[in-house]
Amino acid sequence: MATVHEENERTYDGALQGRLSAASLPQVAAVRSGGTETLDAVYFDTEDLRLLRRGITLRRRAGGHDAGWHLKTPGGNGTRTEIRLPLDGGDSPPPELVARTRTDARGSALAAVAHLRTRRDLTLLVGADGRTLAEVARDTVSAELPGSSGPPARGAGRSAGDTQWVETEVELAEGDPELLDTVEAALAEHGLHLSSSPSKLGRVLRGRLPEGPDGNRAAAPARPLHPTRSLGDAVTAYLRDQVAGLRALDPAVRLDEPDSVHRMRVHVRRLRSALAAHRRILRKHATDRLDQELRWWGKVLGRARDAEVLGASLTAGADDLPADAHPARTGQLLASHFARRYDEAHAAAVEAMDSPRYFALLDALERLADDPPLRRRARKGRAQARRMLRRQRRRTTERLGSALGLPPGPKRDRALHRARKAAKRARYAAESVLPLTERRAAQLRKRMKKVQQPLGSHQDGVMREQALRALASRPSTAAPEAFGLGVLHAAQRRHQRRDLEAAARAYKRLRS
Repeated sequence: MATVHEENERTYDGALQGRLSAASLPQVAAVRSGGTETLDAVYFDTEDLRLLRRGITLRRRAGGHDAGWHLKTPGGNGTRTEIRLPLDGGDSPPPELVARTRTDARGSALAAVAHLRTRRDLTLLVGADGRTLAEVARDTVSAELPGSSGPPARGAGRSAGDTQWVETEVELAEGDPELLDTVEAALAEHGLHLSSSPSKLGRVLRGRLPEGPDGNRAAAPARPLHPTRSLGDAVTAYLRDQVAGLRALDPAVRLDEPDSVHRMRVHVRRLRSALAAHRRILRKHATDRLDQELRWWGKVLGRARDAEVLGASLTAGADDLPADAHPARTGQLLASHFARRYDEAHAAAVEAMDSPRYFALLDALERLADDPPLRRRARKGRAQARRMLRRQRRRTTERLGSALGLPPGPKRDRALHRARKAAKRARYAAESVLPLTERRAAQLRKRMKKVQQPLGSHQDGVMREQALRALASRPSTAAPEAFGLGVLHAAQRRHQRRDLEAAARAYKRLRS
């Protein structure tokens, strides 16, 4: 089972001659030896080092107190998140960690790119209560690249990266982050300064990395934003949040973690809503294609999500069937049917996630987040945002009013669903401009949620009816289960009147 560790450490070129003194570190009561470890690590990456360029490292390390497979990803405030798995005897990265790198690797195969051997002499900084506050490691490193017979002499081939060096690592254990600053000041007095390489692997392979921000996306500074000043900055900040959220959920969807499909689908909807609601400040030719691809991906996720939701709600509904409607048999049929549908849809989604089309979508989303195609009018602020909110409100009001005026039947069902989608777009559009016009955006978001809820309940009933009819009409469905499905079908719109009344009340509030 994987464990997650938040790592907060700093690396310095060179090493002390001797030890740090507790007298120079106010938080530290004692400085003790932590012994010596021999570490043997093989690092994996794509041929063009896509992981390293994003500040990610994947290694198999033997020796030391934390031997195992380690995947490190950049965190906030200089920290890194490390996911660990135990060694399993194999030399290839575990499938779980491969899945967690697929997005950044863009589907490229992983292979060994460096072999590092390290002698680590540990010093422990201990508090008055005996806790280890931080570890100071003197690392003597020797690196070997695939295809080489061994590390060259010290100093040789420097343009391709160092192959032998000594460095100092200071890793926080149970101490406060301020301790790292104190230790850094003490090391500076001994002539040690922060390393220019973000990791050991980066030091070895720096000659293969492109220079500048394009060579290391993780290090590229984002354009500073002021979301409270202009509509363009507010929208850019919102798009960046949604793209980051979608990318972060990629491993969770691949690994089928609970609710991951739903959460990624919400990010897709928010992105599409933002592009549509703000089309007047975005260059149309640059976003139309992206919207089409987001729509495609939303539909792929939707097939899995719909199976998940329908299966859960209908199986729960079967529990309430009367005895003569065979609740146990009907529930078992529903559970197995929708479980198969979900498994098939999820497998199709994961297959799509390894397609060039999906990776091209991720590339396009990252370009959008880095530099949205904004028009000059995006420099405007609160007034422009309020006009957008009025348009979204008017659009939803018109659709809802038209739908409520139709007689019962499939045409009204479709119109109510269109009104629901308009309300959802308006709600997400309001979220995107909250920093600019908080009161009005929050008010619209609240009103649109009250439109969404009854219309969503109504649409759920429509979808459940359709699913039950399809399942009951299958030749393989036995008579007892078909009867149970029919009874369940009759109950799907028991709250239709209540939902429509709630939608009508929300409509009146929108018009006021």
